[in-house]
Amino acid sequence: MKLLFDARYIRTDHHDGISRYSAELLTATARAVAEDPRVRLCALVSDPAQAAFFPELPTITGPSVTSPAEALTALAVNRYAPDVVFSPMQTMGSLGRRHRLILTLHDLIYYEHPQPPGDLPLPVQWGWRAYHKAWWPQRLTLNRADAVTTVSETSRQQILAHRLTKRDVRVVANAAPSSGIPEAEALDRLAHRGTDLVYMGSFLPYKNVETLLRAMAHLPGHTLHLLSRITPAREAQLRTHVPEGAHVVFHRGVGEDEYRELLTSCAALVTASRAEGYGLPLVEAFAQGAPVVCSDLPIFHEVAGDAAGYAPSDDDAAFAARVRELTDPGVARERVLAGLERIREHTWGDSARDLLDLAWELHQRG
Repeated sequence: MKLLFDARYIRTDHHDGISRYSAELLTATARAVAEDPRVRLCALVSDPAQAAFFPELPTITGPSVTSPAEALTALAVNRYAPDVVFSPMQTMGSLGRRHRLILTLHDLIYYEHPQPPGDLPLPVQWGWRAYHKAWWPQRLTLNRADAVTTVSETSRQQILAHRLTKRDVRVVANAAPSSGIPEAEALDRLAHRGTDLVYMGSFLPYKNVETLLRAMAHLPGHTLHLLSRITPAREAQLRTHVPEGAHVVFHRGVGEDEYRELLTSCAALVTASRAEGYGLPLVEAFAQGAPVVCSDLPIFHEVAGDAAGYAPSDDDAAFAARVRELTDPGVARERVLAGLERIREHTWGDSARDLLDLAWELHQRG
């Protein structure tokens, strides 16, 4: 079986959610097929620099995912003659395809919160808004595929509830970046954690960072670190929500090492998001033995179980209370150990096997 993995969503400057998902899943899939002569794995890239983020593999080049030529991607792919193509998004061009196709819909966030990421070109932002104002474009998009994947059971149930596709919907889940640090090390770190709080994520309105800022009025002595890149206009807007006397640091982007170091020493990773497809920062925190306080969403319960403290998305006082309860050594210990257990229940290797099982099913249909 010739399996082509669409790696064009891997960012070469910094990872976002889909970039990290693409790189981690492709790396795990490459490892899974390394000793299997029945599978020939190839990566589709739009920038040769993307190959630095996965093991050495054959690559072919296609258009950028934001280019108008994306609609004709299948014609470029046909020259490689793959049996099955997997894309970690649902927008891959399929006109004239001669292969089985798996498309991915991560979540339904932008139907409820249609504002697009600000770093996309304006025409793409306009199309984004129009696309998410109705359900039928999504149905047309997904029904072009032979199968659809998503990253969580919560998202799968939402896709089924809205009848977004006639195709089989499978979960190829997100996962933690590793199996986590040893339990003894996590407990040792717990004894030395300070009063820093960490937020990793975008600053779109549905991320609801304002609740975290308001919570700082109830947390004297704590510092909130906002790690991601942010536009000057959005930073100025958020600064108006910082309570008087509160300590908030805008990092405007951090590297992997700095992020990991903050997770090593922080009191908790916090997120008050109103909607998520998975919640990768939660498992990244668990892997470093960091406690988590998050909004009371079904997806966060699926990902974190009893390893997190939960609060209503807009209740800043409740968020502060969940942070303060971590000063109880027994509570903190239970959460940290539960977090390590959660991330070991499902790994990227498991997701790679789920993807390969689906690819084989499609290939064997002939």
